Amino acid sequence: MKTLTRAWVLIIVLASATVASAADIKVFCTNGVRAVVEELLPQFEKTTGHKVVISYEPSTQIKKRIDAGEPFDVAVMTTTLIDEAIKAGKLTFESRRFIARSGLGLSIRSGAKKPDIASVDAFRKTLVGAKSITYATQGASAAPFEALVAKLGVESQVKPKYNLRQTAAQVGEAVASGTVEIGVAPISEILPVKGVDLVGPFPKDVQTYVELTAAVGAGAKEKDGANRLIAFIVSPANLPVIKAKGMER
Repeated sequence: MKTLTRAWVLIIVLASATVASAADIKVFCTNGVRAVVEELLPQFEKTTGHKVVISYEPSTQIKKRIDAGEPFDVAVMTTTLIDEAIKAGKLTFESRRFIARSGLGLSIRSGAKKPDIASVDAFRKTLVGAKSITYATQGASAAPFEALVAKLGVESQVKPKYNLRQTAAQVGEAVASGTVEIGVAPISEILPVKGVDLVGPFPKDVQTYVELTAAVGAGAKEKDGANRLIAFIVSPANLPVIKAKGMER
């Protein structure tokens, strides 16, 4: 009888310790790695008992929230913006971990005939021949795509075709509805969208990668849980998920 009583006391103590150690981890996460994080979070929460309170936005918007002093524990943004925030003392350097990168790709409405983008010349002809093109003005693909169009020497022909959106999610909606013929976005933000097909990545010679990195906030309240979350996401065991979502290490 005493043994059973002691066993129940031990179970109650352990359960209480788990509840006491559980934390709410506030995360600002870029849309570029959303598909990966959404698949991994349930396992992390189940294993650790922590609850992840997360919001998804373009990296530029996350940086604005950080600069405004909004409290958070983890930030996931483009590597460039992460490093800027570290230099500004907003994030801790020792917690900085590269997550993955995603190449840029083109999308079309599901079922539509895929244009040829196998070579740089074919890619150029596809852009020139497109009826309309969209990309996210707040996204990480905007600047490199604009630079590429200028480099290819077709800016005057392609720019009038732009029908732009603010976010990659809006780009996907415009392409899926047929409002715009071709969308430009990181492949990791094309694959999850219903109603669109991935034409393919940009040709290798003109490909640009969006690199995403995570770090813990300098003023994070849940630093231990924040570091555990980042370590979990970048764990080698989760590499298959990262690859399946259109990203690579």
